[in-house]
Amino acid sequence: MGSSGSKLHFRKAVIQLTTRTQPVEATDNTFWDQFWAYTSTTVQDVFALVPAAEIRAVREESPSNLATLCYKAVEKLVQSAARGCPSDKDRQVVLNCTRLLTRVLPFIYEDADWRGFFWSTVPGVARSGCDEEGVDDEGRPLAESLLLAIADLLFCPDFTIKKNHQSQGVGVDVEFIDSCEYIWEAGVGFSQSPPLNSAHDCNRVELLKLLLTCFSEVLYLPPPASDNAWVAFFCSSANRHALPLFTSLLNVVCAYDPAGYGIPYNHFLFSDRRELLVEQAVQVLIVALEQRTILPSAVDTIVAPSEGEEPDSSAPENLFVNYLSRIHREEDLSFILKGLSRLLNNPLVQTYLPQSSKKIHFHQELLILFWKLCNFNKKFFFFVLKSSDVLDLLIPILFFLNEGRADQSAVGLVHMGVFILLLLSGERNFGVRLNKPFTLRVPMDIPVFSGTHADLLVVIFHRMMTSGHQRLLPLFDCLLTIIVNISPYLKSLSMVASQKLLHLLEVFSSPHFLFTAVHNHQLVFFLLEIFNNIIQYQFDGNSNLVYTLIWKRNVFHHLANFPGDELSIQKALQKKRRKSGMSRSNSNSETGSSLRRPAHDAAEHGIPGMDPTTHKSQVSDDTVAAPEPAQTAADCSSIAGTSDTESSLERDQEMTPSNTEVGSLESSISSSSSSWTASPDWVLSWRSKLPLQTIMRLLQVLVPQVEKICIDKDLTDESEILKFLQHGTLVGLLPVPHPILIRKSQVNAGTSSWFRTYMWGVVYLRNMDPPVWYDTDIRLFEIQRT
Repeated sequence: MGSSGSKLHFRKAVIQLTTRTQPVEATDNTFWDQFWAYTSTTVQDVFALVPAAEIRAVREESPSNLATLCYKAVEKLVQSAARGCPSDKDRQVVLNCTRLLTRVLPFIYEDADWRGFFWSTVPGVARSGCDEEGVDDEGRPLAESLLLAIADLLFCPDFTIKKNHQSQGVGVDVEFIDSCEYIWEAGVGFSQSPPLNSAHDCNRVELLKLLLTCFSEVLYLPPPASDNAWVAFFCSSANRHALPLFTSLLNVVCAYDPAGYGIPYNHFLFSDRRELLVEQAVQVLIVALEQRTILPSAVDTIVAPSEGEEPDSSAPENLFVNYLSRIHREEDLSFILKGLSRLLNNPLVQTYLPQSSKKIHFHQELLILFWKLCNFNKKFFFFVLKSSDVLDLLIPILFFLNEGRADQSAVGLVHMGVFILLLLSGERNFGVRLNKPFTLRVPMDIPVFSGTHADLLVVIFHRMMTSGHQRLLPLFDCLLTIIVNISPYLKSLSMVASQKLLHLLEVFSSPHFLFTAVHNHQLVFFLLEIFNNIIQYQFDGNSNLVYTLIWKRNVFHHLANFPGDELSIQKALQKKRRKSGMSRSNSNSETGSSLRRPAHDAAEHGIPGMDPTTHKSQVSDDTVAAPEPAQTAADCSSIAGTSDTESSLERDQEMTPSNTEVGSLESSISSSSSSWTASPDWVLSWRSKLPLQTIMRLLQVLVPQVEKICIDKDLTDESEILKFLQHGTLVGLLPVPHPILIRKSQVNAGTSSWFRTYMWGVVYLRNMDPPVWYDTDIRLFEIQRT
C-alpha cells in the first residue's frame, strides 16, 4: 500500500471512530487494527490526520471508544515488547501505536475527569512480583503497563539496539535480556561505543517522545503542581531498565559532537539523526530528574541495587536522581563536564565561512541539566569549581545573558543563567578562576577591553542593568550579589570594568533612584561592599579601580552627605514627576513600538541610562524561552550568608541593612506608588549604616598625594598616576579588614516551582514538530499567542 493510500485508510478509520455513537467492542480487532496494523504514516501525518477537535468530540460523545482505543494501543505495545518485535510488521505496529498515543495523551490530561483513566487497572495483567505472594487481585494500572512496555522497547534488539555477536541469528528473550550490556553510548559506566544506526536512533526518538508525553500530565495542573506519578513509577525499582536507560540518556547527550568530522556545510548535505535523539534524551533526562527527593549524604559507586538487598530508607525514591548523585569517578565527571562545555560553546563557534558549522538549539535544556547536576551531585559541583573548564561554561552563559537581556522571550533563559552563576559564586574557587586572562574571540557586542574573565562578567552585568529589558529588574540584586561574592578574590580589574562599577554606583546612589522604592538603597550597599572587599583584600593589583574611585570621589562624598530632609526629598520627587511626564509625552509622539525601552523611559523607573561606551545588542530572533512564571526573584532564590567565624556575620549586620537577602526590585518599584513614600526617618535608617569608612579613609590618604604629583609634575596623562598607585601601599592606614561574607543560594519551594515551570515551558516550545501540546489547555503557565 502506498503512502497516500495508507493516509487515506487511516483517515477513514479516524472518521469511523468519531462518527460512531455506539461503543465498539474491544474484541473487534478488525476495527481497531485499522489504526496501527495496515498503515505506515509518520508522526507528522498522525497529528495532521487526527485533529484536536475530533479527539475532544470522541472524549465527550463516545468516551468508551476513546478508552478502548488507548487500552488497545497500550495492549499492542505490551505484546510487542514481550515478543521482542521479531518482524517488520511488529515494529510498524509499535511505531503507529506510539504516534497515536503521543497524539491522544495530552487530551486525556486536559480533562480532569480523564486524568485517572491511565491509573485504572487492566484485566488479566498482573503486577510483577505479586503472583508469588498471591496478593494481586486487581491487576496492573494501564500507566504502569505503558511505561514498562516503553522501557522494554527502548532495549529491543534490532529495533532500538543492535544484537551482540553471540545472539546473531538466535531468538532473544526480551524479558531476560541484560540491558546493561546494550547501553546506547560509551561514557559513564560503559566503555564500548556501539556503531551508529540511524534507524535505531529514529525509533528511540519516537519512544522517548511518547515517554515525555506520558510525563507531561503536570502541564495540565495549576501551580504548584504535585509530584509526578508517571515519573515516580518510571524511575522506581519497578523499572528494571532504570540504570541502563539513565546511563544511555546521559552518555548520548555528553558524547554528542555537532561538528562531526568538521567538514564545512556537512549539516546541509547529511541529515543528523543523532541530534534529534540527543534533544529528546536531554529533555527526558531533565524531566525524570525533577522528582523531589532527599539525597543521600555520601555514596561511592554508581551501581544498581543488589538483588535481595533491603532498600535504604534514606535513599532517594527516584533512581535517576540516585544514580546521578552517585557518579564519583574523575574520568566520568570529566566526561560529563567536557561534553556539556562542548555543546554549550557550540553556538559561539565562529568560522570564516558563514553558516558552515552546525549550531544546536537545545542550550536551555543543557543549562537545566547542569543545574541539576550541581545540586544533586556535590562531587561534580566541586569538580567543576576546581577545574579550569568552569570558564568554558562561564563564557557561553555570559553570551546567553548578553544576547537575551533585551528580548522578552529570553527572560527565563536569563534567569536560569543568573541562578547558575549565583550558585557558582558561592564558592571561593570560582572567584579565583575568574582571574585568568580573557583572550577568546566571542561574538558579543561588548566594549573592547583587555582583562580577565572577571572583567567580562562585570561588563556583561553592567549591560544587563543599563540596557536590559525592564523584566530583568528583579535580577539586579542577584547580579550584584554575584559580584560581591567574587570581589575578595579579584586581583586586577581593568579600567573598563572599574568604570562600569562606578557608573552603577553613581546611578543607584542618585536621589531619583533611591526615592523610587523602599529597598533600592540595598543596591548601594552591595556596590560599597564590592569596593571594600577589593580594597581590603586585593589592593595591590587594583590600581585601575583605585584610580577610578579617586576620579569619582564626589560620588562617595555625596553619599556621606546624602540629603535626607523633607525639602530635598520633595524636590527630588517633583523632578522625577516632571521627567516622567516628559517621557510619556515623548513616547506618545513616537510611532511604532519596540521591545527595547528608550533610555528616558528606563530612567523613569529608576533604571540606569545608557552608558556612552555601550553599544546596542543584536538579539537573535530564534531564541527559545519558556514563559516567565509570576514569581519574583525573591520567591525564586534564597540567599544565605556564610563566613568562617560567627562574629563575621554579626559584623556584617552592623555594616549593612538589616535585610540583606536578595529581594525583588520589581516589587519594590511597584510599591513606590501610593503605599510608600520616602521620608527623613527612612533615609536616616540606612544612611547611618553606609559602609563608607574604608573608602573615605583611602580617599583621605591618596587624594592629596595624587593631587600633589599632578601639580609637581604637571601631569595630564593617567598612566603616571596609575604607576604611582601600583607602587603605593595603605598598610596600617586602613581600618581592620572586615570578614568576608559569602551569600549562597538555597533551594526552596519557590525555587523548585520556578524551575519546574521554566523547564516545562522550554520542553513545550521545543516540541513543535510535531506540536505535541499545542492547542491544549495548559494550566502550568500562560501561553501568549500572537
